Amino acid sequence: MTQTEEMKTRNGTKSKKVRSILLKIIGAIVLAIVLFLAIVYTVNIISNHSEQKRLEPYGQHVAIDGKNMNVLIQGEGEETVVLLPGFGTAAPALDFKPLIEELSPYYKVVVVESFGYGLSDLTEKERSTENIVSEIHEALQGLHIDRYILMGHSISGIYGLDYVNKYPNEVSAFVGLDSSVPTLSEKRFSSSEIETVKLLKKSGFTRLLMKPDTDVYAELPYDDQTIEQIRILMHKNMYNPNQLNEIENMYSNFKRAENSTFPKNLPVIFFIQANHPATDRWIPEHEKQKKDSVHGKVVLLEAGHYLYRSHYKEIVKNFRTFMEEIQ
Repeated sequence: MTQTEEMKTRNGTKSKKVRSILLKIIGAIVLAIVLFLAIVYTVNIISNHSEQKRLEPYGQHVAIDGKNMNVLIQGEGEETVVLLPGFGTAAPALDFKPLIEELSPYYKVVVVESFGYGLSDLTEKERSTENIVSEIHEALQGLHIDRYILMGHSISGIYGLDYVNKYPNEVSAFVGLDSSVPTLSEKRFSSSEIETVKLLKKSGFTRLLMKPDTDVYAELPYDDQTIEQIRILMHKNMYNPNQLNEIENMYSNFKRAENSTFPKNLPVIFFIQANHPATDRWIPEHEKQKKDSVHGKVVLLEAGHYLYRSHYKEIVKNFRTFMEEIQ
């Protein structure tokens, strides 16, 4: 064998060794990734199962289209206040707890947990405003509640606007809790963004990447047991199929509401944050919403979007005064 041939043989052998080492490294990396994904998925399944065992029922079920919608009723006042949550509120009846307890000495308080929220079932129906409003109304009809004040947080400002126009003989007043307005629309999410979140949810990565922020309740009047239950329901309901479908429908739900107004004779009061972090149109747009109402008012609070958690006493005090003034 010539010297040149010997060098080629040596180089070939070295190349084979390098390729073998690289393949082993790549194989180890792939195996590690697969193992990691399997662990994340398994931990999520086990955690979900464990948390379901620790979940404590509250409220009562109302049958709608073969599904169960969960409703909490507290208080025995002559007038009824129906509370509707903002988008993504995992456990409405627990999240509203301070406000419910402040209202219940004076009113019968009804918290409706739409499909995909709290302890309610999931539904296959599109999360359009029309379907959501119809289901809430059917739940109230099933409970024989036919006259009430509607009090809604955030996105329920859009659903509530449709609701009061469809059922004007049932709603005696509307109360917005930093409620959304149609003219300040939410962004449109692409199908690829939605599919990515679905994959993250199914694989268990939402548990790993998006840990529920229950610290916001720490200095507020929520006991440890309530906070723990909220945390469990956050894991359960975060980005579930109904809430993702609601995101898909959100832009069109806003657009369809753009020309809607509150009935002139319906008393309307808005409790909104005085300093919105993203827009300077928050106050003016709410002022526009109530300007044609015979009884309309805007109350500014030095608070964040979830103002009912921290300013529930101010809300109930001002709300009761407003209702007394219009009678």
